[in-house]
Amino acid sequence: MLTRIDLRGRRDAGVRDLLPRAQLDVGAAVEQVRPIVEAVRDRGADAVREATERFDGVRLSDLRVGAAALQQALDELDPAVRDALEEAARRVRRVSTAQLRDDVVVDVVDGATVTERWVPVGRVGLYVPGGLVAYPSSVVMNVVPALVAGVGSLAVASPPKADGLPHPAVMAACALLGVKEVYAVGGAQAIAMFAYGVEGCPAVDVITGPGNVYVAAAKRLVQGRAGIDAEAGPTEIGILADDTAEPAYVAADLVAQAEHDPLAACLLVTPSAALLDAVDVELDKQVASTRHRERVETALAGQSAYVLVDDLDHGLEVVDAWAAEHLEVITTDAPQRARRVRNAGAVFIGNHTPVSLGDYLAGSNHVLPTGGTARFSSGLSAQSFLKRMSLIEYSPSALASVAPHVAALGGAEDLVAHVEAVRVRVT
Repeated sequence: MLTRIDLRGRRDAGVRDLLPRAQLDVGAAVEQVRPIVEAVRDRGADAVREATERFDGVRLSDLRVGAAALQQALDELDPAVRDALEEAARRVRRVSTAQLRDDVVVDVVDGATVTERWVPVGRVGLYVPGGLVAYPSSVVMNVVPALVAGVGSLAVASPPKADGLPHPAVMAACALLGVKEVYAVGGAQAIAMFAYGVEGCPAVDVITGPGNVYVAAAKRLVQGRAGIDAEAGPTEIGILADDTAEPAYVAADLVAQAEHDPLAACLLVTPSAALLDAVDVELDKQVASTRHRERVETALAGQSAYVLVDDLDHGLEVVDAWAAEHLEVITTDAPQRARRVRNAGAVFIGNHTPVSLGDYLAGSNHVLPTGGTARFSSGLSAQSFLKRMSLIEYSPSALASVAPHVAALGGAEDLVAHVEAVRVRVT
């Protein structure tokens, strides 16, 4: 079902270019969303309403969701879903709390200290997509780390349905976590609303959350006005496996990832041709019976592949080059091999740790770097909502002892006022 790529004997740096992945032209999308972002910047809530009517087919009088609607959504939420969201929040909260850092005081020399202090940002805008699927789990993944970090002001935006409200499960998740500020706004207009502020919605300091290419483009446009987590693209899974992998499990995980989006990318990397054959048989059975068959088939036939490698060490090189959002390591030495992975948003170890666990209840965050950006970036965490600030304090004697060095460096850079600002204090 998937294209086969034979990389046996191929160990050069160009391997990354041979591996499939959905390509999003964020640059082109930037020019499409620029008028929307600029209109929101210049005309505020009126521009948000116009964009919402144009793209979502909904005319809104109030952008903000009322408290009664949030509470009703929570009251009507399936008890099993509520229990699952509460457990997911508990687990994410536990991991997020472990990500917090204490202030560190460094005694540089006698009488001189530098304190590294971690400070939460003041206000965040959290985006929850609402396209093919509703994502109440994304509310948990965005809101809980921000709360743990100590952010004092949180707002959530999610696209409206035909009734002018976000999906009920999204609203219920917000109410469950105590988020009172929720907006029925999606797309580029939501990102612009957060970045510039509109009537009733003050501007935020940081914007997080996944979305489509237009959301990513809007984030690129407003970066600098507000911080962003990433320009997230279509979801993806890499699987590094050997003959100890259970073919039915591997096939199920490929189908599960392809279910997200026709642009989802799935890569199975293995030295075992027999495993590929067995997974292919399982895929034929599982795809035929899956609910979102058309979406799955499109993703698997598109930017997805089986990759044959010389051995698992070679496979590790390949998955590091691809830098997957999600990477499963299902090998005889999975825990040890997983620790050798350098590039992945999150790594799932062994036959009984599927990516779908991470989507909901592993305790890790499912907002992860896509498109190969795991080579240089990380997933969402409590640290995404913290700033590091240095506090520097020198005594008179400590300043005097370093003054000659300041004079030397300031003189070398021809910044004489810098030198004088120290000299005036020590003479």
